Amino acid sequence: MIVLKNLEQIKKLRKSCHLTAKALSEIKEMIRPGVSTIELDNWAENFCYKNGALPGFKGYKNYPNVLCTSLNSEVVHGLPNDKPLKEGDILSVDFGVLLDGYYGDSAITIPVGKVSDEASRLIRTGQECLYKGIEQISEGNRLNQISHAIQSHAEKNGYSVIRKFVGHGIGRNLHEEPSIANHTKKPNEGIILKRGLVIAIEPMVLQYDNDVYENGWTVATIDGGLAVHWEHTVAITEKGMEILTLREEEDYGKR
Repeated sequence: MIVLKNLEQIKKLRKSCHLTAKALSEIKEMIRPGVSTIELDNWAENFCYKNGALPGFKGYKNYPNVLCTSLNSEVVHGLPNDKPLKEGDILSVDFGVLLDGYYGDSAITIPVGKVSDEASRLIRTGQECLYKGIEQISEGNRLNQISHAIQSHAEKNGYSVIRKFVGHGIGRNLHEEPSIANHTKKPNEGIILKRGLVIAIEPMVLQYDNDVYENGWTVATIDGGLAVHWEHTVAITEKGMEILTLREEEDYGKR
């Protein structure tokens, strides 16, 4: 069942998402060669408690950490560890909080130092896919228009999108209905988007093929190609589409 949110609920979601965005802005600045992902994870846990929130992921289906840190060919759900990041790596960081009963959820992919031109292009394309999907979020549109926009932009640039993992509704639960795929053959189908809908859309864009394998929690590409993961929590309010997890430094809307 899809739960549409009222103004008070969106106000609470706005606060949890703002906190999520603030943390990711700070984590982004911490990512550099020599830093380990467990250091980032420890920082994020302290950040939650200092701000009166709970880590959104830790303990969820027994997930052991606060962040999902996916490196290079890892797509999602990478576990933080004590290995130092290296120049040329790319790191996806997925983070969420639980504040006053409501979740925030967002993900970014960041270059570690200087990276290859191909890695930079993949990172940029993944973020563009996120924005292309967001542009389809308005009352009266169909859910599959989001999926189609994401897939079309990725494939136009020579990349593929993951099939197995999807975006989701969000609110009192981290994962709610509806599911939002990153691909579709039927762009004019799916539910009609309505005011009060709050969803987390999350393009996972792969350098080569879309086949992946799972090693415990971590999902990675079979062919060893690079992967990026971008995610925003977005609401349809009385004023239209609002990106609840928009970061202060982010240039969406200024393009």
